[in-house]
Amino acid sequence: MSYLLPLLAYLFGSISSAVVVARLLDLPDPRTVGSGNPGATNILRLGSKGGAALTLTGDVLKGLLPVLLARVLSDDPVILALTAAGAFIGHLFPIFFAFQGGKGVATGLGVYLALSPWLGVALVGTWLAVALLFRYSSLAAMATAALSPLLTHLLLPGLPYLLLSVVLAVLLLWRHRSNLRRLFAGDEDRMTLRRR
Repeated sequence: MSYLLPLLAYLFGSISSAVVVARLLDLPDPRTVGSGNPGATNILRLGSKGGAALTLTGDVLKGLLPVLLARVLSDDPVILALTAAGAFIGHLFPIFFAFQGGKGVATGLGVYLALSPWLGVALVGTWLAVALLFRYSSLAAMATAALSPLLTHLLLPGLPYLLLSVVLAVLLLWRHRSNLRRLFAGDEDRMTLRRR
């Protein structure tokens, strides 16, 4: 049974929170408007703060719940790492939505929180520090991804987890390649802390 967990996690991760929320709230398909990314930020661009919050929560839970279930059923680090990878890859390449998935930041956070709350907190702290210092959400995500293998090595020792963190970091950085190009070109949108 435990060896089916990565497949089940992939299928669960393939449920696109952004698309589901957009349909429930009668919003345009986020894959066809704005940045084209089915994620919370793009739902926010469509003018729905509540929808963005629901999408963010759904994306975190897609990583969190499968790994928590796996921890109940198995203590094998390989099974846990594969389950985490399944949920993350499902979000990036969802079978139910023509493999058009998000960038993986929130689902990755859910995965890490389930594996090690302290690691999850460290990653959130890294994201916040970079975001507040440079005011770029995408840069914060990429910097956090780049540091995640080191933080994983320190806070969640074990080869399966280290390999997982490397795979997730590479995929997340690849999904942010357009953001990286815009950063170098000076065209990336900065975060704003102003109240509206």
